[in-house]
Amino acid sequence: MARAMWNGVIIAESNTTIVVEGNHYFPPDSVKREYLRESATHTVCGWKGVASYYDIVVNDNVNRDAAWYYPEPKESARRIAGYIAFWRGVKVES
Repeated sequence: MARAMWNGVIIAESNTTIVVEGNHYFPPDSVKREYLRESATHTVCGWKGVASYYDIVVNDNVNRDAAWYYPEPKESARRIAGYIAFWRGVKVES
C-alpha cells in the first residue's frame, strides 16, 4: 500500500496508485481532502498537459503547491486524470 505523509499526518493511502515518472498518483477517493486547499498555481507538461495544484494544510502549517493533478490531461496521460501526486517534503512510501 502506498501512503503519503506530511507533518506526521497521512494525507493519502491506496493500493491502486499509478506510478508515472517515479511519482505515485493517488486515486481521488484515497486522498483526505480536509488537508488540501486549492492553489492558483498551474504548470504545463509537454505530454501530460496542464497541472493544477493544492496546498497541504496540517494544523497551522502550510506546504504550498505540494500536491498536483491533471484535471484534463492530454490523451497520452488520460489514465491519471484527477489522480493526485505529492512532492515538497511529502513522504511517499510504498
